[in-house]
Amino acid sequence: MEAKSEMTGLIKIAGEKKILLITASLFSVLSSLLQIVPFAAVYKIIEELLLNARTPGSIDKELILFWGMIAFAALAAALIALYIGGMCSHIAAFNILYQLRVRLSEHVAKVPMGYHTKTATGELKKIIEVSVEKIEKFIAHQLPDLVSAVVIPLLMLAYLFWLDWRLALVLLLPIGIGFWLQARMYGSENGQKAYRDFQYAVEEMNATGVEYVRGMPAVKVFGISADSFLTFKQAVDRYRDISLRITDLCKSSYSLFYVIIGSLFTFAVPAGILLFSGNPGNQAFAITFILFLVVTPSLSAPLMKLLYLGGGLREIVEGNRRIEAVFAEPVTEEPAVPRMPDAYDVSFERVAFAYENKDSKDYKQVLNGISFTAKAGEMTALVGPSGGGKSTIANLLLRFWDVQEGAITIGGVPIREMGTEKLMDAVSFVFQDVHLFYDTIEENIRMGNTKATREEVIKAAKTACCHEFIELLPQGYDTKIGEGGTYLSGGEAQRIAIARALLKDAPILVLDEATAYADAENEHKIQQGLVELVKGKTVLIIAHRLSTIRGAEQILVVNQGEIVERGTHDELRGRGGLYEQMWQAHISAASWKLGAGEGLSGRVEVKGGAGHE
Repeated sequence: MEAKSEMTGLIKIAGEKKILLITASLFSVLSSLLQIVPFAAVYKIIEELLLNARTPGSIDKELILFWGMIAFAALAAALIALYIGGMCSHIAAFNILYQLRVRLSEHVAKVPMGYHTKTATGELKKIIEVSVEKIEKFIAHQLPDLVSAVVIPLLMLAYLFWLDWRLALVLLLPIGIGFWLQARMYGSENGQKAYRDFQYAVEEMNATGVEYVRGMPAVKVFGISADSFLTFKQAVDRYRDISLRITDLCKSSYSLFYVIIGSLFTFAVPAGILLFSGNPGNQAFAITFILFLVVTPSLSAPLMKLLYLGGGLREIVEGNRRIEAVFAEPVTEEPAVPRMPDAYDVSFERVAFAYENKDSKDYKQVLNGISFTAKAGEMTALVGPSGGGKSTIANLLLRFWDVQEGAITIGGVPIREMGTEKLMDAVSFVFQDVHLFYDTIEENIRMGNTKATREEVIKAAKTACCHEFIELLPQGYDTKIGEGGTYLSGGEAQRIAIARALLKDAPILVLDEATAYADAENEHKIQQGLVELVKGKTVLIIAHRLSTIRGAEQILVVNQGEIVERGTHDELRGRGGLYEQMWQAHISAASWKLGAGEGLSGRVEVKGGAGHE
């Protein structure tokens, strides 16, 4: 039942281009029928030669030439039909692949962020690239090949049964034994588990391989080899072990199948000799026997193809199972009629949240009873120890996850009732870890507003203080970022992200430590850009450098998933609580220096910024 449902899934995908694939199958069947014609022609030619063996002069040369031309014409027509069928199946396959990849990309963009945190990048990459590519193999190659690999042996066997049912029955017996061996292996629980484990091993190896390549700076600095990078080595070892296990599992049945199907000739010969010895004068049987000897080796080829198709199909089925698992992931719920707020105050009302379900062994409450209002036109800052829940609060505003208790509203409208598209229109987010796409700098900035003109892109870049360094690049705004292009520093990438947010000009702005990776010069320029960016907006900022949020109208101190203090900078300092401890630590950190013979204890005068109150 399970195998049937898996094949049903593949057939359903193939059905998206039903007419093309039906056409491909018909031409494949036609090609198979035409490939039988030369064997009938050979029979007629052999018959004419043997019947006139004692009087060669009486051989009908025109008859032999006629059947020779028939065989040649049939073979040529078979090749043309095969070509037409192949073209139809390939056109169908590439169209289906395109649509499938687009649907997968759209779907993974709609699922909650929780799916992406628990699913390795390499695993998703393997599904979207490799597993989908195998669907192409099934549609473009497996289906037409399956038709010909089934139809040709059936037609040949039917023809052989018509010639002599006894010899045909002798051939049918080893064929049945061979396929029984294969079915037992592929259909067994061990066989199915082995192929599932193989897919998991490939995905794990891809994921750890991506991690190894991404961590190349650390690999080089610390001299980490592929062998000493344990997760990668273990993944490769598991892939090797499962590959060897599949080989060990298949070797007996595969070898027996190969020997039996490849040796059909040896089954036909003794049976034919035995039957002929009983009636040595039967010339008609002699002709039939010779034809059996000619046809039998040709019968082995399509049967061998079925073996390869069976092994490949198992892998394709496993890949399709993973594609269906991605589509089975629930997407973020969207309202039937999205609402837009009239104002842009952001309110968290008794919000509780955990990344895992309560029945999970990893369950841990991350936020507990979070309540606050970030007023429009004001800056609300989130500060506190690492791991306290600050970034989680910001991510919940974007519906990367949905809260388990409480509600988040914008202008009194719950964000669940706004719809993802309208919510994203209302909020800009400058992440701590900026992601720039492999595209030009201009297009990376224009992602904030795809309808913006080049002049508007440049204006946003100037406001974000990144126009100058862009102009110094080899192709200016047309310079590509990433592999084969230019790599930007952390501070430069942050300024590109700010320019992107400026161009979007959303009424709500979330800043997740936008100056985290910047040096002193870049930090100053980033802050200049932020001054313009925050004007007139509802600003929610996550800050570790407390000097950047001294002017915030509201500072929320988040610790262990709760807001433990709230107020302005001066109010919080006056209370002598956690915020004051963080402020003193901030001042001390700003005054440290590293010098020969002084370690980390030397002190320098702090000029401006964090050192002055």
